[in-house]
Parts: sequence; C-alpha cells; structure tokens
Amino acid sequence: MKKNAMIAAFSLLVSLVLPACGTTQTQTQQPPAQNQATGSNNLLGQIKADGKIRIGTEGTYPPYTFHDASGKLIGFDVEIAEEVASRLGVKPEFIETQWDGMFAGLDSKRFDIIVNQVGIRPDRQAKYDFTEPYIVSKPVLIVRKDNDSIKNFADLKGKKAAQTLTSNYKEIAVSKGAEIVGVEGFNQSIDLLASSRADAVVNDGLSYLDFIKQKPDAPVKVVAELDEPAIMGIMLRKDNKELVEALNKALSDMKKDGKYLEISQKYFGTDVSK
Repeated sequence: MKKNAMIAAFSLLVSLVLPACGTTQTQTQQPPAQNQATGSNNLLGQIKADGKIRIGTEGTYPPYTFHDASGKLIGFDVEIAEEVASRLGVKPEFIETQWDGMFAGLDSKRFDIIVNQVGIRPDRQAKYDFTEPYIVSKPVLIVRKDNDSIKNFADLKGKKAAQTLTSNYKEIAVSKGAEIVGVEGFNQSIDLLASSRADAVVNDGLSYLDFIKQKPDAPVKVVAELDEPAIMGIMLRKDNKELVEALNKALSDMKKDGKYLEISQKYFGTDVSK
C-alpha cells in the first residue's frame, strides 16, 4: 500500500509540473506585449509614441538649411520639416550631418527622415522611400566671372567641378565629362571656384540666387541652366508605408491651406513647388 501511495503522489506531482512548464514555453515564444503596444514594426507608431521625429539635415546649405546670426537653425527645408512635424503632432529634432554622411545616418537609424533637398532618382528609389516632391529647381552651371572658356554643360569635359560626392549635381557633372573635386557642401564648392582650385560648380539655381543676393560681389556667374528640373522629396527608409502616407498628407494639406506658399514666398518670393 505504501508503494502504491508513493506512485500516486509522484504522478500527481508530474501532472502539476508539466502544464506549468508548457505554459512558460508558450509565453516565451510570443513577442513582448510592450513591443506590440509601441508599434516597434511601425516607424510612424514609434514617432508618435516618442513624441518627436528625428530629421537629418546639413545646416550649411542656405537658403534651405543654415544658421542665422544668432546660431539658430533656419531655412526653407527646416520650416517645411517643422510644419510637417507639427501636423504629425510631434516635435522636430534636427540632427545636423554632412551631406556625404547623410544616407549612412539614415541607414543606421540616427534619424527617421532626411529633409535636405534630396533629389528623387531611380537609383535612390530602389533603396529608399520618398514622399511626393515638395520643391522643384533647375540645375545651373557656375563659373568664375573671368572664365570665358566654359559657356555650357558640354564645355565641362576635362574640367574640374567642385561637387559633393553623392549629390545629383555631381552625377550631372560626371555625365558631362568633368573631373570631380570633392567638397562638403555648396559654400565650400564656391570657395574652391573663387580661388581657382576648381573650374566650375553644378548646383541648385535657387541656392545660387540666394548666395548672390547675400554676396553680390562674389566673382562667380551662371553660364547655363538645364531645362530638366530636379525634383526633391523627403527621404526615409523602405517599408514605412504609414509614415510615407502621413508625410504626404501633411505636405498636401500645407499646400491646400496656404502654409507652403507662405514659407516659399518667405525664402524665394515665389511658389517653388512647380
């Protein structure tokens, strides 16, 4: 009888322990509830949960993104990004990065989006997502005032063009046969041009107009303009459909209610969306 009682007791113990172990195993295979609640697989959900959107920008590219005399970050792209963030119901957090490190910063998740005159191109669209275009501008060819040998883009062949290495404008210069001198931004490219360390610069026509307005005595001039405009969008990592849709809605609403035109008029005196 004692033996039978011991067997029964052991069987009862096993029956109590096994269900408990099975429950524990099932729970560890499920994703944590906290991740589901914060939307860890949804960047828009993360942004709203954090209450901020991290924005990559140069801070050295007037009139789009630069610092005023007080040191405050301002510019067309900055105000567009601030307004977009406001319409998403979050605060903007700007992370300043040199242009040639901008895409790597997005890849490493240092920021959520880039608002910095990023041209929408097929090679970039293969890796990144873009919003609808929010600004259109024509590329121009800039040379020194005393340079009469470069009169059009075809004349760039064999000449030195000062360009940021991952920009649309560098690709244009390369396609015309130019030798590229790498720079960190527009201002440095103009400095190299003015000091005869480069023969030309291909860049944004609106940036040039702003530059020459600020420095009318600069020894540079525009000699040609491409008919095909560059179109720019907000860039972000792939597979963030919800965020793309939210950004597009914010941009569309800004254009409908006049806020976009207000910002555009402030920096350019015209509507630069078309």
